[in-house]
Amino acid sequence: MTITLDMIQTLAVGAVALFLGFELIDRLSFLRRYNIPVPVVGGLIIAVIVLVMRQYGVAVINFDTTLQTPLMNAFFTAIGFSASLSLLRAGSGQALVFLALAAFLAVVQSVIGIFSAVLFDQSPLLGVLIGPAALAGGPATALAFSPQFAAAGVPSAQTVAIAAAMSGIVLGGLVGGPIATRLLEKNALRSGPTAARVPIAGESPALTNAASTVAADNYEGSARRSLKAFAVILVAMGVGSWLSEVLKNAGFTLPGYVGAMIVGGLIRNFDDVTGLIVIPQDITEKIGAVALTLFLVVALMNVKLWELTAVAWPLIVNLVLQVITIAIFCWVVVFRTMGRDYDAAVMSGGFTGFMLGTTANAMAVMRTIVEKFGPAPRAFLVAPIIGAFFIDFTNAIVITAFLNFLG
Repeated sequence: MTITLDMIQTLAVGAVALFLGFELIDRLSFLRRYNIPVPVVGGLIIAVIVLVMRQYGVAVINFDTTLQTPLMNAFFTAIGFSASLSLLRAGSGQALVFLALAAFLAVVQSVIGIFSAVLFDQSPLLGVLIGPAALAGGPATALAFSPQFAAAGVPSAQTVAIAAAMSGIVLGGLVGGPIATRLLEKNALRSGPTAARVPIAGESPALTNAASTVAADNYEGSARRSLKAFAVILVAMGVGSWLSEVLKNAGFTLPGYVGAMIVGGLIRNFDDVTGLIVIPQDITEKIGAVALTLFLVVALMNVKLWELTAVAWPLIVNLVLQVITIAIFCWVVVFRTMGRDYDAAVMSGGFTGFMLGTTANAMAVMRTIVEKFGPAPRAFLVAPIIGAFFIDFTNAIVITAFLNFLG
Protein backbone atom coordinates (compact mmCIF):
# COMPACT_ATOMS: atom_id res chain seq x y z
CA MET A 1 0.00 0.00 0.00
CA THR A 2 1.25 3.48 -0.91
CA ILE A 3 0.15 6.58 0.99
CA THR A 4 0.79 9.93 -0.66
CA LEU A 5 0.31 13.11 1.36
CA ASP A 6 -0.14 16.55 -0.21
CA MET A 7 1.86 19.56 0.97
CA ILE A 8 -0.68 20.64 3.62
CA GLN A 9 -0.98 17.12 5.00
CA THR A 10 2.82 16.87 5.00
CA LEU A 11 3.04 20.10 6.99
CA ALA A 12 0.40 18.76 9.38
CA VAL A 13 2.48 15.64 10.00
CA GLY A 14 5.42 17.97 10.55
CA ALA A 15 3.43 19.79 13.22
CA VAL A 16 2.76 16.48 14.97
CA ALA A 17 6.47 15.69 14.73
CA LEU A 18 7.29 19.00 16.43
CA PHE A 19 4.97 18.17 19.33
CA LEU A 20 6.70 14.80 19.66
CA GLY A 21 10.07 16.53 19.59
CA PHE A 22 9.12 19.00 22.32
CA GLU A 23 7.77 16.19 24.49
CA LEU A 24 10.86 14.01 24.15
CA ILE A 25 13.27 16.87 24.79
CA ASP A 26 11.30 17.78 27.92
CA ARG A 27 11.54 14.21 29.16
CA LEU A 28 15.04 13.12 28.06
CA SER A 29 17.87 15.14 29.58
CA PHE A 30 20.58 13.92 27.17
CA LEU A 31 18.71 15.53 24.27
CA ARG A 32 18.83 18.85 26.10
CA ARG A 33 22.45 18.34 27.13
CA TYR A 34 23.61 17.98 23.53
CA ASN A 35 21.24 20.65 22.19
CA ILE A 36 19.54 18.39 19.67
CA PRO A 37 17.07 20.66 17.81
CA VAL A 38 13.36 19.95 18.27
CA PRO A 39 12.62 19.52 14.53
CA VAL A 40 15.54 17.08 14.23
CA VAL A 41 14.16 14.91 17.03
CA GLY A 42 10.58 15.00 15.75
CA GLY A 43 11.51 14.64 12.08
CA LEU A 44 13.73 11.63 12.70
CA ILE A 45 10.95 9.94 14.69
CA ILE A 46 8.71 10.17 11.63
CA ALA A 47 11.58 8.99 9.41
CA VAL A 48 12.06 5.93 11.64
CA ILE A 49 8.32 5.19 11.55
CA VAL A 50 8.38 5.44 7.74
CA LEU A 51 11.41 3.09 7.67
CA VAL A 52 9.71 0.48 9.89
CA MET A 53 6.47 0.60 7.88
CA ARG A 54 8.45 0.17 4.67
CA GLN A 55 10.65 -2.66 5.96
CA TYR A 56 7.70 -4.66 7.27
CA GLY A 57 5.52 -4.08 4.21
CA VAL A 58 2.85 -2.09 6.03
CA ALA A 59 2.90 0.92 3.72
CA VAL A 60 5.13 3.16 1.64
CA ILE A 61 4.61 6.79 2.63
CA ASN A 62 5.39 9.62 0.22
CA PHE A 63 5.56 13.25 1.40
CA ASP A 64 4.98 16.32 -0.76
CA THR A 65 7.94 18.59 0.01
CA THR A 66 6.84 21.51 -2.18
CA LEU A 67 7.00 23.94 0.75
CA GLN A 68 10.50 22.84 1.74
CA THR A 69 12.29 25.17 -0.69
CA PRO A 70 10.41 28.41 0.11
CA LEU A 71 10.78 27.73 3.85
CA MET A 72 14.52 27.18 3.39
CA ASN A 73 14.84 30.38 1.35
CA ALA A 74 12.94 32.35 3.99
CA PHE A 75 15.30 31.17 6.73
CA PHE A 76 18.47 32.02 4.85
CA THR A 77 17.00 35.37 3.82
CA ALA A 78 16.50 36.14 7.50
CA ILE A 79 20.15 35.16 8.04
CA GLY A 80 21.05 37.69 5.35
CA PHE A 81 19.18 40.41 7.23
CA SER A 82 21.26 39.59 10.30
CA ALA A 83 24.57 40.02 8.49
CA SER A 84 25.37 43.62 9.33
CA LEU A 85 28.93 44.58 8.47
CA SER A 86 28.75 47.43 10.94
CA LEU A 87 27.75 45.01 13.67
CA LEU A 88 30.68 42.78 12.75
CA ARG A 89 33.10 45.71 13.00
CA ALA A 90 31.55 46.92 16.24
CA GLY A 91 31.82 43.44 17.74
CA SER A 92 35.60 44.01 17.88
CA GLY A 93 38.44 43.23 15.55
CA GLN A 94 38.61 39.77 17.06
CA ALA A 95 35.31 38.90 15.40
CA LEU A 96 36.96 39.26 11.99
CA VAL A 97 39.85 37.06 13.11
CA PHE A 98 37.42 34.50 14.48
CA LEU A 99 35.55 34.50 11.17
CA ALA A 100 38.78 34.05 9.22
CA LEU A 101 39.71 31.06 11.38
CA ALA A 102 36.26 29.52 10.83
CA ALA A 103 36.48 30.03 7.05
CA PHE A 104 39.95 28.49 6.94
CA LEU A 105 38.82 25.47 8.94
CA ALA A 106 35.86 25.00 6.59
CA VAL A 107 38.40 24.53 3.80
CA VAL A 108 40.32 22.06 5.97
CA GLN A 109 37.08 20.19 6.66
CA SER A 110 36.58 19.86 2.91
CA VAL A 111 40.03 18.36 2.43
CA ILE A 112 39.51 15.88 5.26
CA GLY A 113 36.09 14.92 3.94
CA ILE A 114 37.43 14.42 0.42
CA PHE A 115 40.24 12.20 1.76
CA SER A 116 37.73 10.10 3.74
CA ALA A 117 35.47 9.68 0.72
CA VAL A 118 38.24 8.84 -1.77
CA LEU A 119 39.73 6.35 0.72
CA PHE A 120 36.60 4.23 0.27
CA ASP A 121 36.24 4.84 -3.49
CA GLN A 122 33.44 7.36 -3.08
CA SER A 123 32.97 10.66 -4.93
CA PRO A 124 35.12 13.53 -3.62
CA LEU A 125 31.95 15.60 -3.49
CA LEU A 126 30.65 13.26 -0.79
CA GLY A 127 33.55 14.49 1.32
CA VAL A 128 32.49 18.13 0.93
CA LEU A 129 28.93 17.20 1.88
CA ILE A 130 29.99 15.39 5.07
CA GLY A 131 32.62 18.05 5.76
CA PRO A 132 31.78 21.78 5.86
CA ALA A 133 28.21 21.41 4.57
CA ALA A 134 27.17 19.11 7.42
CA LEU A 135 29.60 20.13 10.19
CA ALA A 136 30.32 23.85 9.93
CA GLY A 137 26.93 24.30 8.27
CA GLY A 138 24.76 22.09 10.47
CA PRO A 139 21.49 20.41 9.43
CA ALA A 140 20.03 23.45 7.66
CA THR A 141 23.01 24.09 5.37
CA ALA A 142 23.54 20.37 4.74
CA LEU A 143 19.94 19.88 3.66
CA ALA A 144 19.94 23.09 1.64
CA PHE A 145 22.95 21.99 -0.40
CA SER A 146 21.96 18.33 -0.72
CA PRO A 147 20.03 18.81 -4.01
CA GLN A 148 23.16 20.29 -5.62
CA PHE A 149 25.25 17.36 -4.43
CA ALA A 150 22.61 14.88 -5.60
CA ALA A 151 22.56 16.55 -9.03
CA ALA A 152 26.36 16.32 -9.13
CA GLY A 153 26.20 12.55 -8.62
CA VAL A 154 26.33 12.00 -4.86
CA PRO A 155 23.84 9.21 -4.04
CA SER A 156 21.45 9.59 -1.09
CA ALA A 157 22.78 13.09 -0.52
CA GLN A 158 19.98 14.24 1.79
CA THR A 159 20.17 11.17 4.02
CA VAL A 160 23.96 11.31 4.24
CA ALA A 161 23.86 15.04 4.96
CA ILE A 162 21.57 14.73 7.96
CA ALA A 163 23.43 11.70 9.34
CA ALA A 164 26.71 13.63 9.28
CA ALA A 165 25.13 16.78 10.70
CA MET A 166 23.46 14.92 13.57
CA SER A 167 26.69 13.12 14.45
CA GLY A 168 28.51 16.44 14.42
CA ILE A 169 25.98 18.02 16.80
CA VAL A 170 26.49 15.25 19.35
CA LEU A 171 30.29 15.33 19.01
CA GLY A 172 30.37 19.12 19.23
CA GLY A 173 28.54 18.96 22.55
CA LEU A 174 30.88 16.26 23.83
CA VAL A 175 34.23 17.71 22.75
CA GLY A 176 33.93 21.48 23.21
CA GLY A 177 33.64 21.53 26.99
CA PRO A 178 36.66 19.31 27.74
CA ILE A 179 38.87 21.32 25.34
CA ALA A 180 37.99 24.63 27.00
CA THR A 181 38.32 23.17 30.50
CA ARG A 182 41.73 21.67 29.75
CA LEU A 183 42.97 24.98 28.31
CA LEU A 184 41.81 26.81 31.45
CA GLU A 185 43.45 24.30 33.78
CA LYS A 186 46.71 23.99 31.86
CA ASN A 187 47.17 27.76 31.64
CA ALA A 188 45.74 28.51 35.11
CA LEU A 189 43.21 30.94 33.68
CA ARG A 190 40.22 32.42 35.47
CA SER A 191 37.66 35.09 34.74
CA GLY A 192 38.74 38.66 35.53
CA PRO A 193 37.59 40.37 38.72
CA THR A 194 35.22 42.51 36.71
CA ALA A 195 33.38 41.20 33.70
CA ALA A 196 31.86 44.27 32.25
CA ARG A 197 30.01 43.97 29.02
CA VAL A 198 32.14 44.83 25.98
CA PRO A 199 30.92 48.26 24.81
CA ILE A 200 29.54 48.19 21.30
CA ALA A 201 26.64 50.63 21.35
CA GLY A 202 26.95 53.94 19.58
CA GLU A 203 29.81 52.85 17.33
CA SER A 204 27.75 52.31 14.23
CA PRO A 205 24.37 53.24 12.71
CA ALA A 206 23.70 49.50 12.43
CA LEU A 207 23.47 49.16 16.16
CA THR A 208 20.66 51.70 16.39
CA ASN A 209 18.39 49.23 14.61
CA ALA A 210 17.95 47.13 17.74
CA ALA A 211 16.93 50.18 19.72
CA SER A 212 14.78 51.50 16.90
CA THR A 213 12.74 48.32 16.78
CA VAL A 214 11.83 48.87 20.42
CA ALA A 215 11.02 52.52 19.86
CA ALA A 216 9.02 51.60 16.78
CA ASP A 217 6.33 50.11 18.96
CA ASN A 218 5.49 53.67 20.01
CA TYR A 219 4.24 54.58 16.54
CA GLU A 220 3.68 51.28 14.75
CA GLY A 221 1.45 48.49 15.90
CA SER A 222 2.90 45.01 16.16
CA ALA A 223 0.78 43.88 13.20
CA ARG A 224 2.25 46.58 10.97
CA ARG A 225 5.80 45.76 12.05
CA SER A 226 5.17 42.07 11.42
CA LEU A 227 3.83 42.83 7.94
CA LYS A 228 6.86 45.02 7.22
CA ALA A 229 9.22 42.23 8.27
CA PHE A 230 7.32 39.67 6.20
CA ALA A 231 7.19 42.00 3.21
CA VAL A 232 10.90 42.82 3.24
CA ILE A 233 11.74 39.09 3.43
CA LEU A 234 9.45 38.40 0.44
CA VAL A 235 11.07 41.20 -1.55
CA ALA A 236 14.54 39.83 -0.81
CA MET A 237 13.41 36.31 -1.75
CA GLY A 238 11.92 37.58 -5.03
CA VAL A 239 14.97 39.58 -6.08
CA GLY A 240 17.24 36.84 -4.74
CA SER A 241 15.51 34.27 -6.95
CA TRP A 242 16.35 36.38 -9.98
CA LEU A 243 19.95 36.83 -8.79
CA SER A 244 20.34 33.08 -8.26
CA GLU A 245 19.15 32.47 -11.81
CA VAL A 246 21.66 35.01 -13.14
CA LEU A 247 24.49 33.32 -11.21
CA LYS A 248 23.34 29.91 -12.41
CA ASN A 249 23.32 31.05 -16.03
CA ALA A 250 26.84 32.39 -15.48
CA GLY A 251 27.96 28.84 -14.69
CA PHE A 252 27.99 28.84 -10.89
CA THR A 253 26.56 25.85 -9.00
CA LEU A 254 24.62 27.40 -6.14
CA PRO A 255 21.74 26.45 -3.87
CA GLY A 256 18.65 28.55 -4.51
CA TYR A 257 18.86 30.39 -1.21
CA VAL A 258 22.21 32.09 -1.88
CA GLY A 259 20.72 34.87 -4.00
CA ALA A 260 18.08 35.66 -1.38
CA MET A 261 20.68 35.63 1.41
CA ILE A 262 22.91 38.04 -0.52
CA VAL A 263 20.02 40.39 -1.25
CA GLY A 264 18.94 40.24 2.40
CA GLY A 265 22.44 41.25 3.46
CA LEU A 266 22.53 44.11 0.95
CA ILE A 267 19.16 45.45 2.11
CA ARG A 268 20.20 45.21 5.77
CA ASN A 269 23.44 47.10 5.23
CA PHE A 270 21.70 49.70 3.05
CA ASP A 271 19.24 50.22 5.88
CA ASP A 272 22.09 50.46 8.39
CA VAL A 273 23.56 53.37 6.44
CA THR A 274 20.37 55.20 5.41
CA GLY A 275 17.75 54.22 7.99
CA LEU A 276 15.08 54.44 5.28
CA ILE A 277 13.40 51.09 5.96
CA VAL A 278 13.91 50.56 9.70
CA ILE A 279 13.76 46.77 9.37
CA PRO A 280 12.09 45.12 12.40
CA GLN A 281 15.09 42.88 12.98
CA ASP A 282 13.56 41.13 15.98
CA ILE A 283 10.61 40.00 13.86
CA THR A 284 12.66 38.95 10.82
CA GLU A 285 14.67 36.73 13.18
CA LYS A 286 11.47 35.13 14.51
CA ILE A 287 10.17 34.54 10.98
CA GLY A 288 13.50 32.95 10.10
CA ALA A 289 13.36 30.72 13.17
CA VAL A 290 9.85 29.50 12.32
CA ALA A 291 10.82 28.90 8.68
CA LEU A 292 13.92 26.95 9.74
CA THR A 293 11.93 24.78 12.14
CA LEU A 294 9.32 23.86 9.53
CA PHE A 295 11.96 23.37 6.83
CA LEU A 296 13.98 21.00 8.99
CA VAL A 297 11.06 18.91 10.15
CA VAL A 298 9.66 18.47 6.62
CA ALA A 299 13.11 17.62 5.22
CA LEU A 300 13.93 15.16 7.99
CA MET A 301 10.64 13.32 7.73
CA ASN A 302 11.60 12.55 4.14
CA VAL A 303 15.07 11.19 5.00
CA LYS A 304 15.48 7.66 3.63
CA LEU A 305 17.38 5.97 6.43
CA TRP A 306 17.77 2.71 4.50
CA GLU A 307 20.22 4.44 2.15
CA LEU A 308 22.96 4.96 4.77
CA THR A 309 24.67 1.58 4.71
CA ALA A 310 26.78 2.30 1.60
CA VAL A 311 28.55 5.30 3.14
CA ALA A 312 28.85 4.24 6.78
CA TRP A 313 32.64 3.86 6.78
CA PRO A 314 33.45 7.17 5.06
CA LEU A 315 31.17 8.88 7.58
CA ILE A 316 32.88 7.27 10.57
CA VAL A 317 36.44 7.92 9.38
CA ASN A 318 35.58 11.49 8.45
CA LEU A 319 34.08 12.24 11.87
CA VAL A 320 37.08 10.80 13.72
CA LEU A 321 39.54 12.84 11.64
CA GLN A 322 37.43 16.00 11.90
CA VAL A 323 37.22 15.81 15.70
CA ILE A 324 40.98 15.28 16.05
CA THR A 325 41.78 18.12 13.64
CA ILE A 326 39.38 20.60 15.24
CA ALA A 327 40.61 19.76 18.74
CA ILE A 328 44.24 20.38 17.70
CA PHE A 329 43.28 23.53 15.77
CA CYS A 330 41.45 24.99 18.77
CA TRP A 331 44.28 24.09 21.13
CA VAL A 332 47.14 25.38 18.96
CA VAL A 333 45.62 28.10 16.76
CA VAL A 334 42.32 29.47 18.06
CA PHE A 335 43.41 29.84 21.69
CA ARG A 336 46.67 31.57 20.80
CA THR A 337 45.23 33.76 18.07
CA MET A 338 42.35 34.98 20.22
CA GLY A 339 44.65 36.15 23.00
CA ARG A 340 45.74 33.17 25.16
CA ASP A 341 43.51 34.43 28.00
CA TYR A 342 40.36 33.26 29.77
CA ASP A 343 37.99 34.50 27.06
CA ALA A 344 40.17 32.87 24.39
CA ALA A 345 39.84 29.49 26.11
CA VAL A 346 36.07 29.86 26.36
CA MET A 347 35.93 30.89 22.69
CA SER A 348 37.95 27.80 21.77
CA GLY A 349 35.26 25.60 23.31
CA GLY A 350 32.58 27.53 21.46
CA PHE A 351 34.54 27.30 18.21
CA THR A 352 34.58 23.51 18.54
CA GLY A 353 30.84 23.52 19.16
CA PHE A 354 29.75 25.36 16.05
CA MET A 355 32.42 23.95 13.70
CA LEU A 356 31.16 20.46 14.50
CA GLY A 357 27.52 21.20 15.17
CA THR A 358 25.49 24.38 15.52
CA THR A 359 25.69 27.74 17.22
CA ALA A 360 23.42 26.31 19.91
CA ASN A 361 26.20 23.81 20.68
CA ALA A 362 28.72 26.63 20.92
CA MET A 363 26.55 28.67 23.27
CA ALA A 364 25.77 25.67 25.47
CA VAL A 365 29.46 24.76 25.75
CA MET A 366 30.40 28.32 26.70
CA ARG A 367 27.52 28.64 29.18
CA THR A 368 28.66 25.48 30.92
CA ILE A 369 32.21 26.83 31.23
CA VAL A 370 31.25 30.29 32.54
CA GLU A 371 28.83 28.83 35.07
CA LYS A 372 31.78 27.03 36.62
CA PHE A 373 34.68 29.44 36.07
CA GLY A 374 33.08 32.89 35.70
CA PRO A 375 31.88 35.34 33.00
CA ALA A 376 33.55 35.66 29.60
CA PRO A 377 31.93 38.75 28.03
CA ARG A 378 34.21 38.95 24.99
CA ALA A 379 33.57 35.31 24.12
CA PHE A 380 29.82 35.84 24.29
CA LEU A 381 30.11 38.86 22.04
CA VAL A 382 32.31 37.37 19.32
CA ALA A 383 31.18 33.73 19.02
CA PRO A 384 27.41 34.30 18.57
CA ILE A 385 27.94 37.01 15.93
CA ILE A 386 30.12 34.71 13.82
CA GLY A 387 28.42 31.40 14.56
CA ALA A 388 24.87 32.59 14.02
CA PHE A 389 25.33 34.84 11.00
CA PHE A 390 28.60 35.26 9.14
CA ILE A 391 29.83 31.66 9.06
CA ASP A 392 26.85 30.81 6.84
CA PHE A 393 28.10 33.30 4.25
CA THR A 394 31.71 32.17 4.24
CA ASN A 395 30.79 28.50 4.46
CA ALA A 396 28.46 28.81 1.47
CA ILE A 397 31.33 30.30 -0.53
CA VAL A 398 33.66 27.43 0.44
CA ILE A 399 31.08 24.73 -0.38
CA THR A 400 30.14 26.39 -3.67
CA ALA A 401 33.79 26.69 -4.70
CA PHE A 402 34.39 22.97 -4.15
CA LEU A 403 31.11 22.09 -5.89
CA ASN A 404 32.14 24.02 -8.98
CA PHE A 405 35.73 22.76 -8.91
CA LEU A 406 34.91 19.07 -8.38
CA GLY A 407 31.52 18.91 -10.08
